[in-house]
Amino acid sequence: MSKLEQLKIELNKLIDPSLNKTFEEVGSILSIKVDEEDVIDLEVQLKNRRKDETNIKLEIARLAKIKFDYPGIRIIFTDSNYKLDDEKSITYLGIISGKGGVGKSSVTANLAVALKRLGYKVGVIDTDVYGSSIPSIFNLPIEPLDTSEDDELIPARTLDDIQVISPEFFMPLDQPLMWRGPMLGKLITHFFNNVLWDEDTQIVLIDLPPGTGDIQLDVQTFVPDAKMLLVTTPHPNASHVALKAGLGAYEIGHKIIGVVENMSYYYNEANQKNEYLFGQGGGEITASKLQSELLIQIPINQPVDTSSYIYSLNDMNGKLYFALAKKVLEKL
Repeated sequence: MSKLEQLKIELNKLIDPSLNKTFEEVGSILSIKVDEEDVIDLEVQLKNRRKDETNIKLEIARLAKIKFDYPGIRIIFTDSNYKLDDEKSITYLGIISGKGGVGKSSVTANLAVALKRLGYKVGVIDTDVYGSSIPSIFNLPIEPLDTSEDDELIPARTLDDIQVISPEFFMPLDQPLMWRGPMLGKLITHFFNNVLWDEDTQIVLIDLPPGTGDIQLDVQTFVPDAKMLLVTTPHPNASHVALKAGLGAYEIGHKIIGVVENMSYYYNEANQKNEYLFGQGGGEITASKLQSELLIQIPINQPVDTSSYIYSLNDMNGKLYFALAKKVLEKL
C-alpha cells in the first residue's frame, strides 16, 4: 500500500464536527493526489465550512506533514450537502419581477406574514440591495445586527416573529449602497452562509432585485433548488419585462410556481365597480407564456391600519394574501 493510500485511510478517520460522522461515512474527501514535488492536493467538503475549516485544516496538516512526512499540502474546502436523517431543511422561495415598482417587496412581506398566520416559521432575505425596503415595510429599526459566538448574523425580528436579513442593516440610515459586483457577492454569501436562523425555520422568502443580473446568479449558486414566484402588474409593459425575468429564472434552473398580478384594479366603492387603472391581462399573459399559473390578483388597497404596510385579516387584501399563501404551499 502506497504512502498516499495510507494517508487517505487516516484522513477518512477524521470527524466532521458538525455532522459527528467520519470523513469516510459522509464522503468528505472528494479528491487526493500528489504532485511531482511530493506536495499533496486535497479537496474536502465540510458541513459547516466557515466554523470548522480552521481546525480541520490543522488536523489534516499534522497528519500529512508530521505523521507521513509530506513537505506540503494544498487544501480546497467546499460545502457538504450531506443531510442527517433528522435534519430539518429550509425551503427557499424567491420573489422576482421584471421591473421595479410593481410591489414585489410588499408581496414578499405580506406573503411572509400570511405564511406565519398559517403556522409556519418564516424568514426573509432581502437581496434587493439597491432598492432595499423590507425593513421599512416591517417597520424595523435600521441598526446593526447582533452576532452569535460563532460570528453568525442573528436576524432582526418583526412583531409577527418573522426573521429578516437585509442590506439596510449594514448601512447608515438613508445612505445609498454603491457597491460593485464583487462586494455584492460577498454580502450575499454572508446572507446564505452566515446567518443563525431559528432551528425550526421552515420557509425563507428571498426578495430579489428586479430583472436579471449578478444576484440572481449568486442566489442560484447558493440555493439551486429554490422555486420562484413572479410579480407583475397588469400593464403590458410591466408584463413584457416580467416575462424576461421568468425566462431568465428558467434558464438558470429555477421553477416558476406561479404569477402574482399586483395592483390589478381599484375597487370603486362609489359605483361598486373595479377600475383597471393599469390595464388588464398582464398577469394572465405572462403566466400563459411561461406555462405557469396566475395564482392571484391583488387590488390597489390601503390597510385598515394606515400606520402599517401589512394587511390584517380584516383587510380584503389580507384575505387574498392568506389565500395566496395556501396556494404557494401547495406548489412548494
